[in-house]
Amino acid sequence: MRMEYDVIIVGARVAGSALAYELAGAGYEVLLLDRGTFPSDTLSTHNIYGNTVAMLKEMGVLDSLLATGTPVYRRAHMNFEGAVLDGRFPGTEEESGCLCVRRVYFDDVLFKHAKSQRGVTVLEGFRVTDLLRDGDVDTVTGVAGRYRSGDAGSFTAKLVVGADGRLSSIRKLAGSECLERVPTDFASYVAYASGFAQEGERHVEFYKKDDKWAIAFPTSDGQFVIGAMFPLNDEQWLGRFKENPEAGMRDLYEEGFSHTTLPARVRGAEFVGPVRGLLGYDNDFYRGMGKGWAVVGDALSFKDPTIGQGMHDALFGARTLAATLSEHKPDEWNDNWGPMGEWYQSAMEKKLMSRFRMGCQLTKNVPTPPETVAAYRLIGADEAATQTFFGTYNYKNEPDDIGPEIGRLLAAAASASGKVSTT
Repeated sequence: MRMEYDVIIVGARVAGSALAYELAGAGYEVLLLDRGTFPSDTLSTHNIYGNTVAMLKEMGVLDSLLATGTPVYRRAHMNFEGAVLDGRFPGTEEESGCLCVRRVYFDDVLFKHAKSQRGVTVLEGFRVTDLLRDGDVDTVTGVAGRYRSGDAGSFTAKLVVGADGRLSSIRKLAGSECLERVPTDFASYVAYASGFAQEGERHVEFYKKDDKWAIAFPTSDGQFVIGAMFPLNDEQWLGRFKENPEAGMRDLYEEGFSHTTLPARVRGAEFVGPVRGLLGYDNDFYRGMGKGWAVVGDALSFKDPTIGQGMHDALFGARTLAATLSEHKPDEWNDNWGPMGEWYQSAMEKKLMSRFRMGCQLTKNVPTPPETVAAYRLIGADEAATQTFFGTYNYKNEPDDIGPEIGRLLAAAASASGKVSTT
């Protein structure tokens, strides 16, 4: 096994494997390493929308993902404080198709695809403990760590990339600056369930009522990802979930969403495996590149999981970072960390910041203004407006497109009211 590479990628799940694939296509020698082994699972809601599915198709892994038997769906149902939006995601059949492949399958498919690329060396079971540096210029030059055997090891490269998640050790060791941070007000729990019934075609479900959220995504093995969120400062619910997570989740559906069919359908479902929780997290955005290092995926930016954009951001970030590096030959990178870092940061913020802002809003436990609920009711009553709203999830529309739709509906309502009053 060689000891020197163009790029070392720490973390071999979605962001890391996608980046290895992209860099291999550009002709780089890559070491892709992970402290774990594959296949293996990880905590995630793991839903992706049509724009992300398109990237996977271009990478050549979509057929393998579909071979898991995970259903494609195109419909969404949202109940936001009693205002109901129900419809299909906009775009063609291909653009509107969504997938929620279990991570134990998804990550393994991407890892094997990256591993098969010429120029990619993979190493499982290697835990990075430190970064190597050029002492004169403080440039990162490699990684040091330990194999599963406990033996120490090190590798050098012109660039080390942290693709190791929202608590990235590479980001911390490199000293990446946190540009924005908004702590969540919520605890989140997710589980897999079989026998969860839905009316009509398969679809995703979102619910918000007062200070609680619930989700349901159709996933692999005929199951659904179901999730619940409640305030971190609610000691009663925290205690109930800690004592018996499954009973806590079922009770939360019963008590928090009795105005919907959700509790009855969860009653008829069987939980598969443990209920897992995330007790607090930060919505954050970090500096993406420095001398000899970069971060991608959740290591660059993490936001509220109700937005459902983490997988997209990982794949887009991998493409963007690979394109950034390709602007210069590896031997020229040392002279261009500043310009490359600025370009990468700008491209990522331009693409991701609007959804990051949405996540920062949704992550705070504040009462929903009546006018916001009224706007949701207006949108839900109009097919075009509903599609525009759902289009913000698959990037067919931008969040700023929703305001004009509401304006159109208010103008139409005012016009109709004026006509009625004059007759």
